Amino acid sequence: MDKKAQLAKIFRDTAKILEIKGENIFRIRAYERAAQNLEGLTEDIETYVREGRLTQIPGIGRDLAQKITEYVTTGRLESFEELKKAIPEGILEFLNIPSVGPKTAKLLYDALKIKNVQQLQQAISEGRLKGIPGIKEKTIENILRGIELLHKGKERMNLAQAQRIAEEFLSKLKKLPEVKEISVAGSLRRRKETVRDIDILVVSLKPSSVIDSFVHLPMVGEILSQGETKSSVRTCEDIQVDCRIVPEKSYGAALLYFTGSKNFNIKIRQFAQGLGLKINEYGVFRGNRWLAGKTEEEIFRLLKMSYIEPELREDNGEIELAQSFSLPILVSPKDIKGDFHVHSRWSDGVNSIKEISEAALRLGYSYIAITDHSQGLRVARGLSIADLKKKKAEIERLNSSFSNFRIIFGAEVDIDSEGRLDYPDKVLKEFDLVIAAIHTGFKQSKEKLTRRLIGACKNRYVHILAHPTGRLWGVRPPYEIDLDELLKACRQTNTAIEINAYPDRLDINDVGARRAKELGVKLAIGTDAHSIEQLSAMEFGLAVARRAWLSAQDLLNSLSCDKFPQKST
Repeated sequence: MDKKAQLAKIFRDTAKILEIKGENIFRIRAYERAAQNLEGLTEDIETYVREGRLTQIPGIGRDLAQKITEYVTTGRLESFEELKKAIPEGILEFLNIPSVGPKTAKLLYDALKIKNVQQLQQAISEGRLKGIPGIKEKTIENILRGIELLHKGKERMNLAQAQRIAEEFLSKLKKLPEVKEISVAGSLRRRKETVRDIDILVVSLKPSSVIDSFVHLPMVGEILSQGETKSSVRTCEDIQVDCRIVPEKSYGAALLYFTGSKNFNIKIRQFAQGLGLKINEYGVFRGNRWLAGKTEEEIFRLLKMSYIEPELREDNGEIELAQSFSLPILVSPKDIKGDFHVHSRWSDGVNSIKEISEAALRLGYSYIAITDHSQGLRVARGLSIADLKKKKAEIERLNSSFSNFRIIFGAEVDIDSEGRLDYPDKVLKEFDLVIAAIHTGFKQSKEKLTRRLIGACKNRYVHILAHPTGRLWGVRPPYEIDLDELLKACRQTNTAIEINAYPDRLDINDVGARRAKELGVKLAIGTDAHSIEQLSAMEFGLAVARRAWLSAQDLLNSLSCDKFPQKST
């Protein structure tokens, strides 16, 4: 874990301890906001310290800047070490369990004096939580589900984390003169939403030299194995990274083999056998004669099929369509004209609308939707109706200065527990764009949650449903909805479904997004950015879209502002 991620965790843990102690809510929120903003940085935190720019980070004042500097220079934060002494050992570990809040964590400790998650699991299996005041059967079920999520989170990492770690290795290995070609493979190259470990392929005439450099990189915490052409290491963040050195003539074959899912590789081998060929990680052969393997493209040509993009290599029908050259042209970054879900300083974002629009222009966008939270979501500083008027005036003023760019006046409007929207229709109709979302009542029945979402679809002013299953990786699973019923309602009302690109959400996922396409429902990628650095999460939304077989015409992001579909209710 790099220092930026370590500091974000420390600040989040600080907020949790302060909450247990009953400290001022604004102080708690300040630490949470600082953690979020640190995670959104694209530069190393050491650079900010070295150049004296820490207070330029939104939410980082002089006090937090001093704490960051102390940690970066010493590897410790004395005030945090002292703060941890204020609560019993073990409570902080309980807080890492999704669904366990500060009050429940303290209650568990006070009642049972247990100090870790393993002891908590044992206490549950022995039935010792039953009868504790405030702990119901449902509470115990949620704790068990949270422990399961916690363990899964340790086994796998989200796509953004995997990419960050891979890029650290690639950036250093690319500088070696012995490295001729290099690429990631495996589930990371297929852009799966979670990744277990990282595979790297390298072409080099000096494999032992590359392997030696690889195992001694500063990110390596442990060498698991080291051979002439392959090595496995575990990083300081406890992530396994494998590096393989392959001959140049086999690079494409190895990339194909180590990228595809197990079922994809089996199907490709079977197909090749039907043509009298043998395919493996070394190349394509007829008998003992090597025919191809230097590039993936030449292999697909030899197999008489179109190139299959890495994201599609899951044996979901792509091989059959490739044989008839009928695969869709997948959406790409050049198709994206804007972002539909961004929060500004008006609610819980850290940047002004002007700063966000300038960042969007640098990304080459034609528009950006500013969709701050609605009034009922007080924890996110949701906007009152009076503030909406001021915000709209600011957007109109800024828009008057642009010629080929537009700021969209939008809102992320809460759907309450009864399915009502947080603003009345007379307010909703004033927005250019309304995205509706559920933020509470996740434990309601499947039928009620589906009804809430469908009710929002039927409102003539709602254009998009945001993060429709509510999942947060490692925090909570998706809540249950009848997806087909919801998608049918979306199609009938011309409501789009969001692909939320925030790496811990990626909601709706690739399976749901592909089903939406099959049913004729449009989709829209929104980054849910709360800082301009987080606008870059668009690439993760695109990964979901591509894995879902989406083309440009399936996404609202590929349309110009004047081509957005109108609602039908």
